Amino acid sequence: MDARLHFVTVAAQDLDAARSFYSRGLGWTPTLDVPDEVIFYQVAPGVLLGLFLAGKFAQDLGLDAAPVPSGIVLSHNVDGPEEVRAVVAAMTRAGGTAVQEPQESAFGGIFRGLVRDPNGIVWEIAHNPGWQILDDGTVTLR
Repeated sequence: MDARLHFVTVAAQDLDAARSFYSRGLGWTPTLDVPDEVIFYQVAPGVLLGLFLAGKFAQDLGLDAAPVPSGIVLSHNVDGPEEVRAVVAAMTRAGGTAVQEPQESAFGGIFRGLVRDPNGIVWEIAHNPGWQILDDGTVTLR
């Protein structure tokens, strides 16, 4: 199997809150928006973030109840500390909750802030001078 990822799909307890946060608050344009079911956003070349209404998510997977997002952090990396501050501020204005205000991380010189979206998904907004994305999309770590 090739090491590739095309969809990250998360159960959303409140799809309208997700739509408000991502579409209206952050200005993201849905790739597909099926009311009372699922919203997909293009988040990188070849990668979609899906927010699937929890009951429908559970039904699709054959579960009695949808799992609550935990143990996962979605990361958005930016060019510097000021951009970290600006994105964290934009996400909180859009309805997110700051979990950690922008600050130096204890790990490797990373400057970051953490924001929880209205459905509990945690986003790390970070500046990491030890990594870069090449033109072909490959991530290099130093």
